[in-house]
Amino acid sequence: MTETNSLLLVTGGTGTLGRLVVPMLRAAGRDVRVLSRQPRDPADGIDQVTGDLRTGEGLAAAVEGAGTVLHLAGGPKGDEEATSNLMEAAAAAGVRHVVYISVIGADKVPLSWFAAKLGAERAVAGSGLPWTTLRAAQFHDLALTVVEKMAKLPVIPAPGGLRFQPVDAREVAARLVELTLGEPAGLVPDLAGPTVYGMAELSRGYLAARGKRRLTVPVRMPGKAGRAYRAGANLSVEGAHVGKRTWEDFLAERVS
Repeated sequence: MTETNSLLLVTGGTGTLGRLVVPMLRAAGRDVRVLSRQPRDPADGIDQVTGDLRTGEGLAAAVEGAGTVLHLAGGPKGDEEATSNLMEAAAAAGVRHVVYISVIGADKVPLSWFAAKLGAERAVAGSGLPWTTLRAAQFHDLALTVVEKMAKLPVIPAPGGLRFQPVDAREVAARLVELTLGEPAGLVPDLAGPTVYGMAELSRGYLAARGKRRLTVPVRMPGKAGRAYRAGANLSVEGAHVGKRTWEDFLAERVS
């Protein structure tokens, strides 16, 4: 039977981060259990369990015997409710450490996705369990998805003041593994990429890597969200951990 201290439950283990984190944890000699909504066959010594964070179904069995929960699962809505359900099950099971991945600006950017992340952060911190939360910048993968879609337009909009500090998912994964194997640390310093880019710069880098050209047109992002982005609420320059891989490095590997 797996020892309580060694078993790690990972939610979102099949997502962008999870596919990177799980092998790292296994390489560190830890027993890993992955929670997913759809049944999966065990592979490479990884225990697969089925459960639904939104309804709470299967969570009690998923957290049973786990010493640490690494919560990577998330979506466009419902994160606060899903995290609350997970924390309730984890507390009942006597989990000793919860690690959560959030986003830089969760407490500053007035958009529903950021608000949901902040709600999930509060659910973790208010669970009564020892916890660690890492806020990371948007991944290179997400930036690529956005610019790929925009590049299909005849003219690419470039919202003024909309800046990003994209970070490599592998660097986020490595940091999460370090935090998961360490002691609970509360809200740790943010993790962001090494360079801040405007939306037009991200698009130009992608187009150059693809050997394409498009016209760009400046537009203004209105409302409270626009003011927050222009103020850099989604950036973390001072006091953050800064990754090494740039947007250009990522494009050279993924696109070129």
